[in-house]
Amino acid sequence: MAKRVKKNLEGLDRSKLYTIEEACKLVKAKANAKFDETIEVAMNLGVDPRHADQMVRGVCNLPNGSGRKVRVAVFAKGPKAEEAKKAGADIVGAEDLFEVVNKGTIDFDRCIATPDMMGLVGRLGKVLGPRNMMPNPKVGTVTMDVTAAVKAAKGGAVEFRVEKAGIIQAGVGKASFSAEQIVGNVRAFVDAVNKAKPAGAKGTYVKKISLSSSMGPGLKIDLAALNPA
Repeated sequence: MAKRVKKNLEGLDRSKLYTIEEACKLVKAKANAKFDETIEVAMNLGVDPRHADQMVRGVCNLPNGSGRKVRVAVFAKGPKAEEAKKAGADIVGAEDLFEVVNKGTIDFDRCIATPDMMGLVGRLGKVLGPRNMMPNPKVGTVTMDVTAAVKAAKGGAVEFRVEKAGIIQAGVGKASFSAEQIVGNVRAFVDAVNKAKPAGAKGTYVKKISLSSSMGPGLKIDLAALNPA
């Protein structure tokens, strides 16, 4: 075991269930890499996403932002294209943007589209789909209110989608955040996932939650302690 890993594990009980406040303080303290590590949450859900009525998908507006610089692309024309530019979108276009993306050049992190552009954007499914970047009205990325969508993406909106094994993972802040800011973001994210519980979910919905930094150890969260007093 590397020295850094051993040092990170000192004082930690990997079998213990930590309160969210304890976990955030410890994860932040153990994030000692030379870069600003991302704080990541992983949730194991009691769903089988192979069934449509058990798919979990949504968006969470982190109250303290993600700490990540997000490049936003918007498919729009005319006044809506101008609106997107004024809102701070990094890339705005229509057929010209389609050609660039269709060739595999994706110089953005979030993709937004006005409804009238989805006939064109839908043809990019093979390119954007595998990267979970396809605009979708359920997460607010297919909308006429491009100003709100761009600002949300820039301000810390995090999309989530359950993976095959029933796991949802997301970055909810940076090690440079205060422990209180991380706690607020984690609570908001867990709340958003709970609200996205699908009708087909049976039995225990949230089975396990763990918190870690990019290079640090993972800590298990006491699910009962997540409920505010």
